[in-house]
Amino acid sequence: MKLSHLISIILISALVGIASNLSYSFLTTERPSQDQIDFKNLLDEDWEHTLQENPYFASLLGDLRFNNKVSSNSSEKFKSDANYERAFLDKLDKIKLSNLNDSDQLNYRLIKTSMEVSLEGRNFPRYYMALNQRGGVQDYYSYGDRLNFSNKTDYEDWFERIKGLNENVKNSLKNNKEGLEMGYTQPKLVTRAVVSQIESLLASSMEDHPYYKIFLSANEIIGDEEASEIQSRVKDFIKNELNPSYRKLMTFLKNVYLPNSRNSVGISDVPDGKAWYEYLVKYHTTTDLTPDEIHEIGLKEVARIRSEMEDIIALVEWEGDFNSFLRFLRTDPQFYYETGEELLDAYRAMSKKIDAFMPSLFNKLPRAPYGVIPIPMESAPYTTTAYYNAPSKGRPGYYYANLYKPETRPKYEIPVLSVHEAVPGHHHQIALAQELENVPKFRNHLSFTSFVEGWGLYSEQLGENMGLYDDPYDKFGQLTYDMWRAIRLVVDTGMHYKGWSREEAVELFLQNTAKTPQDINNEVDRYIAWPGQALAYKIGQLKIMELRDKAKEELGEKFDLKDYHDFILSFGSIPMNILEEKVNEFIENKK
Repeated sequence: MKLSHLISIILISALVGIASNLSYSFLTTERPSQDQIDFKNLLDEDWEHTLQENPYFASLLGDLRFNNKVSSNSSEKFKSDANYERAFLDKLDKIKLSNLNDSDQLNYRLIKTSMEVSLEGRNFPRYYMALNQRGGVQDYYSYGDRLNFSNKTDYEDWFERIKGLNENVKNSLKNNKEGLEMGYTQPKLVTRAVVSQIESLLASSMEDHPYYKIFLSANEIIGDEEASEIQSRVKDFIKNELNPSYRKLMTFLKNVYLPNSRNSVGISDVPDGKAWYEYLVKYHTTTDLTPDEIHEIGLKEVARIRSEMEDIIALVEWEGDFNSFLRFLRTDPQFYYETGEELLDAYRAMSKKIDAFMPSLFNKLPRAPYGVIPIPMESAPYTTTAYYNAPSKGRPGYYYANLYKPETRPKYEIPVLSVHEAVPGHHHQIALAQELENVPKFRNHLSFTSFVEGWGLYSEQLGENMGLYDDPYDKFGQLTYDMWRAIRLVVDTGMHYKGWSREEAVELFLQNTAKTPQDINNEVDRYIAWPGQALAYKIGQLKIMELRDKAKEELGEKFDLKDYHDFILSFGSIPMNILEEKVNEFIENKK
């Protein structure tokens, strides 16, 4: 659901946040006000606009009207989207909030917030810096992995989309040329990774080419003759059009862009970079906290978690110092599997174990299933330990695990990582949001980073309730993950706002976590490529915990953990200020 592969500046606004539901109806027997009618019509119009402008998202929802189209990454599209958002807000301002029912007052606030923050982000030309090792035009082929192919039309549509994606590769070359002239460049380390990824794509044989692989199954679905014909056309296009476009982009990046891009890692070094980062902090955390305030929160959390880690070291009666214990965890063979297959089996077994505990923490469980699968090996060396993809039409949610170099993937991470990515973390929260009823459709797909990732990190603590951390090494693994998110507050603000080097960020991780150097380096490079996003985890978790503690204190014996969980997840994804309002209402209603 990324609009920008650089920093996912407006992760939700264009793709899923600016949306409504054509089937959404008034939840009242009273005659609706004119403002009520106008608001519903505005949401309906916006939903249709969202599907048209984001055809891949429409396909994931099962709407195949735009199945052969792609969303452009051109600067012109960026500017036209800004014009649309201004016009939408003008229409929205004509609707009087007090004339809407309670449900629609919340819907109004949410869509207004989403649209306003999206429009504010258009002050910064993210299309100039949309390539990074985590995603961009170099991995467009992965879009096809979440689509269903059941007939000839599906394959023909995907072929048309490849042609559209080829235009985006050309746009990327244009955008990066302009960005270089204007002083907007990625750090050299980011560009080197992208060049390597494109080189790998171009080095593929035709049968192994990422854009061709999907068509290999066509014989089984549409028959040999028709499959052979479309396969031949696809091969010709890849050879004569797509690969040359990638080659031109790679040559520019390698020979012109890279030598002239910046050595620094912080976004504050691009034009208006400090203001850009301040915006990203506000966007990702949905708070008014400044980068300096977040930096200080991070330092306090690092100190707190470090103390708990020291307690675990004392518990296992380790005779050395803190750093020697970390070296032990990173290097002792007992903590690692020898093969990726063994590691994947362990992830899957842990997920099954966690599933059995879910009814003890929630009254309501989602209908959508999830699976545990490997991260594709083409991207595994450049990405993080795991990630999650939400359910789409006809497909379950997927928890992706990184099996690259299993000797760097410790066993003590498996419990905490699994509760975060699958259940009760991302899959549970996102699937429930998608299944919300009697809400405009944008509510099913809205994704405020601080809520989504804050819930994921909060879920890691729930492993305690399940007995997942009874082993002290597993507990240390959970604390390592909590420390990891606390350090993010320090190093993200440090690199992007305070002038820290990459080396300073890496060293803080090495001194305070049992994360392996492979993971640490990938993580720090992720923060460099995606400014501000990493702040959302800890800021969101702290707010969810603060509100839980408040509810528990004020309600006493009336507090029920399952009720609290069900309640805060009942709205889908919402900003932290609105979450606080809703929890305060929850407390008052329970008293």
